[in-house]
Amino acid sequence: MKQYSDLIPVAKKLRRTQTEAEKILWSNLRNNQLGYKFRRQYPIDPYVADFVCFEEHLIIELDGGQHTAEKDAQRTAYLEQKGYKILRIWNNELFDNLEGVGQTILNTLNSTPSPAPLRSATSPDGRGKEA
Repeated sequence: MKQYSDLIPVAKKLRRTQTEAEKILWSNLRNNQLGYKFRRQYPIDPYVADFVCFEEHLIIELDGGQHTAEKDAQRTAYLEQKGYKILRIWNNELFDNLEGVGQTILNTLNSTPSPAPLRSATSPDGRGKEA
């Protein structure tokens, strides 16, 4: 199994040889344009994630013809086990509907679970102050 230090040269090469879809998406994610910081081609043992937002534990994977359902399922299961949400976007979807893809990313970033209701300091069941 590859480790982080083994993946750094791979990640650097992937950054230098981006696909057209990766270039387009990166131009829309970089510099906190959506209000969140992303990194591209970032090693997460034993994989290199296309784009990752550590603040929201979100990985965006661009899928083209080189992806297979079986390998993607294994990768997704592993990364979800590590606590990441995975958003898969097909290249043709990005090319055909960049604005919609951007909205989907924002919706995913903003879909954090609402916190549990606060419990009253004087009532352990959270129903308010005791009489």
